[in-house]
Amino acid sequence: MVEVVGGSTVPAGGEMTLRGKRALVTGAASGIGHAVALHLSGLGAGVTFSDLDPARLAVVTRGVDGARAIAADLSDPVQVERLAREAGPVDILVNNAGLQHVSPIESFEVEKWDRLLAVMLTAPFLLTRALLPAMYGRGWGRIINVASVHGLVASPYKVAYVSAKHGLLGLTKTVALEAAARGGNISVSAVCPSYVRTPLVETQIVDQARIRGIAESDVVEDVLLERNAVKRLIEPEEVARAVGFLCADSAWSMTGAAMTLDAGWLAH
Repeated sequence: MVEVVGGSTVPAGGEMTLRGKRALVTGAASGIGHAVALHLSGLGAGVTFSDLDPARLAVVTRGVDGARAIAADLSDPVQVERLAREAGPVDILVNNAGLQHVSPIESFEVEKWDRLLAVMLTAPFLLTRALLPAMYGRGWGRIINVASVHGLVASPYKVAYVSAKHGLLGLTKTVALEAAARGGNISVSAVCPSYVRTPLVETQIVDQARIRGIAESDVVEDVLLERNAVKRLIEPEEVARAVGFLCADSAWSMTGAAMTLDAGWLAH
């Protein structure tokens, strides 16, 4: 037996399901995005996986019920708008795609700055602008921006990443206010994890060791986990479960909020 609650369904046993919903997850070929896409699929949503590499997308969507794959370079606004057209209609948008470049600001290439801001701030803006009106029309929607603890605080040598993630939280709050004024069950929120065990984090280790003049083996403990109260990397699946929670009707009050998963970083 299934009880209908708002826009989602809750089986008699109480477990949420997203059956009948369509989700778009960017950066879904690996890391957090892949875990989120699989988790939402497991909850019953039909998920569109988007990432840069079509071959990798073909691999990660194989055998996933209801999955679609759309390759797009999110640094290109034309491709972002194409992605929105091909993916729609979408009930759940997860803006997750990201990249990193570690460098002192005086040697931080403008091209790197432009690409990071395009992928992590402009693309979420464009996708939200394109997909939100149909959510208004249906009276239900979830926009979840995967930010970072670096959307709330800063670390050296990451000027573009930190700037983009701070901007993403500003986008989250602004759109949440606009959506609330339109009524319906539409929420816009962000998740802000500290370091997660992903390829993006692993590629930072060499750069951090070089810039700081320390051994690569010391980077995780002395740099990545330095501010964590709990000295553990977060697993992608743990972030995915937080995203799943924000999709529930019962999470409506989280709109405009930044959910921190920071292992005690901000408690200091």
